[in-house]
Parts: sequence; C-alpha cells; structure tokens
Amino acid sequence: MRISEFRNTKTEDRFRAAYERALAQLWPGHRTTLDLPTSFGTTRVYRTGPDRGRPLVLLPGSGGNALMWHRYVAPLAEHHPVIAVDTVGEPGASIQTAPVRDGRDGAAWLDELLTALGLSDPHLVGCSYGGWLALQHRLHRPGRTAGLTLVDPAGLADPGRRFYTWLIAGGLAATAPRPLRPRLARLVDNSTILETELMTLVRASLGFRRALPPATTLDERELARLAGLPTLVLLGERSALHDAHRAAARLAPHARVEIVPGAGHALPTDAPGLVVSRILTSAAGQAA
Repeated sequence: MRISEFRNTKTEDRFRAAYERALAQLWPGHRTTLDLPTSFGTTRVYRTGPDRGRPLVLLPGSGGNALMWHRYVAPLAEHHPVIAVDTVGEPGASIQTAPVRDGRDGAAWLDELLTALGLSDPHLVGCSYGGWLALQHRLHRPGRTAGLTLVDPAGLADPGRRFYTWLIAGGLAATAPRPLRPRLARLVDNSTILETELMTLVRASLGFRRALPPATTLDERELARLAGLPTLVLLGERSALHDAHRAAARLAPHARVEIVPGAGHALPTDAPGLVVSRILTSAAGQAA
C-alpha cells in the first residue's frame, strides 16, 4: 500500500511555507511543538494550556490538520491541557513512513501517540474523520481514554452522492474571489470556506496525495462497544455526511447525542461556541 505524500518537492515546499504562515497567523498564544515517533511516522502535535487537568486531544477531519482547531484552543486551554494533532497521513507537519491500512492501524497509530505523549486517560475530541479514528481507538484499544466528544463523526452511515457533491461544491466555492465567498458559503452550506487562512492552506495542499483508509461504517455490534465510555456525539441537523436523525437513533442506546439545529457537516465553524461548551461539559464529567 502507498503512503500519503506530496507529488514532488516543489508542491511540498509550497505547502510547508503556507503552513508556517498559517500557524503564525492563527495559533493563539504560547505553544509547545512536539514531533513524536510512531511506527507509522513522525506525528506533529501542539500543546498548550495548564499542566493540570484532563488533557483534551483534538483530532481533525480529513484533509485537515491541527490548525482547524485554532478558534478552540484558547477557550479550551483555560480549563484543560490541549493537544492538537496533525494526523499522520493528512496534509500537515507530520511525516508518514508506513501505510495505515485500516481502522485497526489508525487505532494503533493513535495509541502509540498517546503513549509518546505520556497520556493514560485523555478525553478525545474528533471531528469527521478524526471522530472515526477516535471510534476505531475505542474498538481496538479500549480502556485507554476517559471519554469522547465526536463532532459530526464519519462512520455512522455510508457517504452518498450528496456528501461528495457537498465536498466538490465547497472546494469550488473556496477558489472563488473572497468577496463572493459569504454568499457561496450559504449557497453550498459550508461555512468552512469563510476561514480565509485555512482555505489558502487547503489550496496549497492540492499537490498532496492522501492514502488513508476510508471511514468504514460501524455496525450495531461495534456501536454497542461505546457503552461504558462517556461519549457525546454532536450531529449537524443538515449534515451532508449522514441523515442526522437516523444516525442519532443508531447511537442513542450507547451514547449521548445532540442534533444541532441549523448546522451542517461544517459544525465546528457553524456553531463554534456551542461545540466549545459541549466539549468542556463532556470533559468535566471525567474531571481528573
């Protein structure tokens, strides 16, 4: 199997320069930068906040990196140590050296990362594909985390034509002139394209060849294994990834579920204040 990598040195250099600019512009306050070894490659993380308290580990969605959480770091770090991750195999500062073949490998990478960080009971926060990785960790490495907050996670239904249409429409809207983007964001129901610096980074990552496994759909037996782990799942009412009400019905016996009115799959940018509040409330239930 292939690993994720840039098409050539030129595309990689262009992305690295854009990444460093975005990091300097977006990241709030002090941070500790760590490059940690795993058997799947070196993983970049940014750590900020107090030394005491339940650590929050933030996992981005597909095609993203730690910078997607830039608006979340300061309010979360008032209460918890915050560790934002560049997932290995995604465009960021992590360097993949071995293939991630399936969810089991994804769980192994995440478990190795938690070990390298010296964390035994963190609270995982995963968005979209990052939520799927957190679910895979629960399935294959149970007992390692205190709880989960999943923000419109993948893995609750098979993505259909609607989702891929949403992705393509958002990608095209992100290339439009900046004055047009607010109107286009409403039209395609994707508030992420209003994040100017992140969209610049997304465009710089077009030379990146992503080779991570698809987010497979969890069956009922797998979802049942959430029982016993404090889990909050936030679903965008208008999510293009799945039918929120059907997903909620599948999850309800095993996790707390909240459908966020008016929000879509871009839930972190549709309702950032609500998501911050729910992460803090969820993590408070497992106070260290």
